[in-house]
Amino acid sequence: MKKLFIAAMLFVGIASFAQETDQKPSREHKERMTPEQRNEKQLKKLTSELSLDANQQAQVKQLLAERSAKAEKFKEARKERKDSNVKPTAEEKAAFKKQMEDEVAANDAKMKSILKADQYTKWKTLQEQKKDKMREKAKEHKKTND
Repeated sequence: MKKLFIAAMLFVGIASFAQETDQKPSREHKERMTPEQRNEKQLKKLTSELSLDANQQAQVKQLLAERSAKAEKFKEARKERKDSNVKPTAEEKAAFKKQMEDEVAANDAKMKSILKADQYTKWKTLQEQKKDKMREKAKEHKKTND
C-alpha cells in the first residue's frame, strides 16, 4: 500500500510539473523583436530547413529586409487609417487585397529565382504548413472569443 501511495504521489508530481512547463508565455510577457532580429531569426530558420549556401543566404536576407520594410509601411498606413476612424470602402479593400496578392506573388517569384527546385518545393510546403497553422490558431481564437 505504501509503494502504491508513493507511486501515485510521484505521478501527480510529475504530471503537475509537466503542465507548468508546457504552457506558453502570454503575449504580454513575450519580448518584442526588432524587424532586424525577426529577419535574422527567419534567415537562420530558412538556412537550416532549406540548406541555403552563402550566396542564397545573402539574397534571402536582402529579400527579407525588403519585405520587412514594405510591411512596416503597410502597418503605418493601416495605423493612420485606424487613428483617423475612416472606414475603407469596398473598392479600397479590394485594391488592398489585390496589392497584397501581388506582393505575395512577387515574393514567390523572387524566392523561386533564388532557390533550387527542391529547395523551392520544400519552401512552398513550409509556407502551406504555416498557413494551416495560422488558420487553426484563428479558429481557436474565434472559438474562445465567441
